[in-house]
Amino acid sequence: MKKLGLIAGGGGLPVEIAEHCERSGRPLFVVRLKGFAGGDLAPYAGAEVGIAEVGKCIKALKRAGCEAVCLAGNVARPDFSSLVPDLQGLKLLPKAIAAARQGDDALLRLLVDVFEKEGFEVEGAHEVMDDLSLPLGYLGGRRGADEDLHDAQRALDVARAVGRLDVGQAAVVARGLVLAVEAQEGTDAMLTRVAGLPAHLRGSPGAGRGVLAKAPKPIQETRVDLPTIGPATVEGVARAGLVGIVGEAGRLLVLDRAAVIARADELGVFILGVDA
Repeated sequence: MKKLGLIAGGGGLPVEIAEHCERSGRPLFVVRLKGFAGGDLAPYAGAEVGIAEVGKCIKALKRAGCEAVCLAGNVARPDFSSLVPDLQGLKLLPKAIAAARQGDDALLRLLVDVFEKEGFEVEGAHEVMDDLSLPLGYLGGRRGADEDLHDAQRALDVARAVGRLDVGQAAVVARGLVLAVEAQEGTDAMLTRVAGLPAHLRGSPGAGRGVLAKAPKPIQETRVDLPTIGPATVEGVARAGLVGIVGEAGRLLVLDRAAVIARADELGVFILGVDA
């Protein structure tokens, strides 16, 4: 196995990847991004690196003998004026600022290009863990009614449309009415907005209606930024009075799968993977 350099931001995804490598015996080195990576990654061999310390990151990976890298976890868009880059980061900064003006995806593609030019193979989280993505069909025991499946299709259409504009990855539709689209606030905050809408639009727990859809943007670098759901997503969907989650099979990451299924079944939320 190629030794993996895990460049870790926040959230549960980097931890799942690290635990998977440990179970499977894959050699691992964790680059913990300052201010983002959680304490759960501290026991793993690695280094702590600032988000603009590009040279330090690459040197650490090469010194550790890494042949592949995986960028995983939540990293907020930085305030470029407050960054403290090293020399290589300083050289990259003008390109990073220009890319950021084009959108998050352009910035991520730039980062992928940097690591590939340094000789690393860039692996997506779903490539490191082939059981991490949403399968085709239902996940769990809940099923959607016909009207829910119509909402699911429309929500996917809307999510793909906003993705083409590089706005976000998610949308909520109930009885054909678009209740929300995701922008920079993220899915959890969008679901909180939906929960604040009148109950006759979105339903309520026990009498739910509406579906959350998540889909990658057409221009997206899927090795570093596939949409994700976890137990908190299921709980947010239920609090908002919705009844389902839909995504493209193989193109939506499911974190803590057992807990996701258990919470979805308990809260009456169906999860559906459709052909991309």
